[in-house]
Amino acid sequence: MRPDMLPADHTTEAERLLRTAAQYPEDHEPLLLRAAAHLELAGDRDRATGLYDSLLASSPDHPYLVKAFQAANLWEYGHEAEARAIIEGLRAAAPLDPAPWEIVAETLEAHDELEAAHDSFTTALDLLLAPDGTVPYPIQSLLIGRHRVRRLLGLDHDSRDALADRLNPAAVPLDELHDPKRLWALGSDNPAELQAEITRLRAELGSYRTALSRPFPVAVLHWPARELGELLAAYPALTTEYPSHEAHLTHLEASLRDLASTGTPNLGIVTATVPSYEAFAASEQSSPSHPALLPQYATTLAARGRATPWPPARNAACWCGSGRAYGECHGTS
Repeated sequence: MRPDMLPADHTTEAERLLRTAAQYPEDHEPLLLRAAAHLELAGDRDRATGLYDSLLASSPDHPYLVKAFQAANLWEYGHEAEARAIIEGLRAAAPLDPAPWEIVAETLEAHDELEAAHDSFTTALDLLLAPDGTVPYPIQSLLIGRHRVRRLLGLDHDSRDALADRLNPAAVPLDELHDPKRLWALGSDNPAELQAEITRLRAELGSYRTALSRPFPVAVLHWPARELGELLAAYPALTTEYPSHEAHLTHLEASLRDLASTGTPNLGIVTATVPSYEAFAASEQSSPSHPALLPQYATTLAARGRATPWPPARNAACWCGSGRAYGECHGTS
């Protein structure tokens, strides 16, 4: 959520994002979250809090994520007790989305609540790590964050620390990156020690920038049953693309698995609606009946931040909306 290349005037950027959100109400949630981030960076935490409150009042798609950002902002804004109450509520709700857990844990860590941060990272991984050992990208940062906090607490390595080491993309091992003593070298008069620390910091920064600059996910369209029915009633030519809703769901999962098997990274699913698709077709001066427009629509939704990472954790809700766990629905082998 936090921008990588930050503009000089965060207030101006926040205003631009607010205007964009007003123009594109279907995308208001990610745009308002980015606007709130810029307001925080501008020091306008009171107004950022108002944006979070407004989002929560509008039944957002990701309420736990909004609450996590709200708690982090409130703590920095001097409202520690309120922030703690929100964090406790989030922990009790046990969301199956890694992002709120990461924000909560890092907020606690930033305020020297290391035991609580470690417990949050660990609880999240207990919920989200798949039994088969697969680690989707959003969960990797939880493992690495937990490793960092355990290093600060002086705890011995466990199996999850070893897994974090294997997933670490930086050239410098995590034990060095997370060594509490490494920053002491910045006060050294020894040029060799200073150069070694600069190398470590560059590696850490490079890894962080790589994560932030990941391309938009390769996104596949998901049409809920009602939306697909409306689409085919209005544009029967698309029946060749979608012979039935069940076939659509099966083909979607199979396509993503095929892409994953070829090593394609950052896979995601975007949920389509008929009004949104028709508006996109009009903006492209094309007919919604043209099948070639469908992948372009999916890419546009992903670029607007509407993609949900695939695959979900096995015990998370299935992407299809059945209400069953992914591992018991489309995630079955």
